[in-house]
Amino acid sequence: MAKILTVTNQKGGVGKTTTSVNLAASLAAMNKRVLLIDLDPQGNATMGSGVEKQELTLSIYEVLTDQAETRDAIIADLETGFDLLGANGDLTAAEVELLELPRREFRLKVALMPIADQYDYILIDNPPSLNLLTVNALACSDGVIIPMQCEYYALEGISALVGTIDRIQKRLNPKLKIEGILRTMFDPRMSLTKDVSEHLVEYFGERVYRTVIPRNVRLAEAPSHGLAALQYDKHSRGALAYLALAGELIRRNDQSTTSPAKEAKESEV
Repeated sequence: MAKILTVTNQKGGVGKTTTSVNLAASLAAMNKRVLLIDLDPQGNATMGSGVEKQELTLSIYEVLTDQAETRDAIIADLETGFDLLGANGDLTAAEVELLELPRREFRLKVALMPIADQYDYILIDNPPSLNLLTVNALACSDGVIIPMQCEYYALEGISALVGTIDRIQKRLNPKLKIEGILRTMFDPRMSLTKDVSEHLVEYFGERVYRTVIPRNVRLAEAPSHGLAALQYDKHSRGALAYLALAGELIRRNDQSTTSPAKEAKESEV
């Protein structure tokens, strides 16, 4: 069964879509079966995956509104190595239409049930706001990856996001947790970057990924070519950083899945 991870931050411009696309590509490069879901009406993750959003015949919009089966809307065999459930401007209408549908917070969860066992990881890229689309993503996910810049206002924004995650956990999804905090556009030469980074580690501890994503021109250029950094320039600092992140995520996941068995064995001794 796939591990479902939501990549979200209510603040825009923090590298959310960049993280979604490049982490998906890096996991795929490590022979993991990966599905990326674009849940943002802007469709940036779709374009960054090499798919023209205006040419989609089926998208996540049709899936959420019961106009298409999930497996029929998935685009496979992309150059980036992962499968995609794309989005475009049509998804804006879903925000309104979902309000009138039964169990509106669980539409995505239900849609993923038939295909979840086909993947190791499902990553969801969200709009930079808390709306019904984001709630759907959080309601079906095992964990949340929070990309953030190390700047003053980011600390204030992450406090609000943590509060949102807590409310979703209590009301809709008891298994939801913060998978990790990812420091993006990282510049170690700036004293503010160091200060904010230290505050994050002090407050969130091991939930802060050791991997940091540097400011990197190749990361910024890759989406315009419809590629992840790994395909655009595999030797770039950005591509290597996301490979490191994928490795860290896999190791954490392996540890969390083996520890219950280990504890059970120890209890028998």
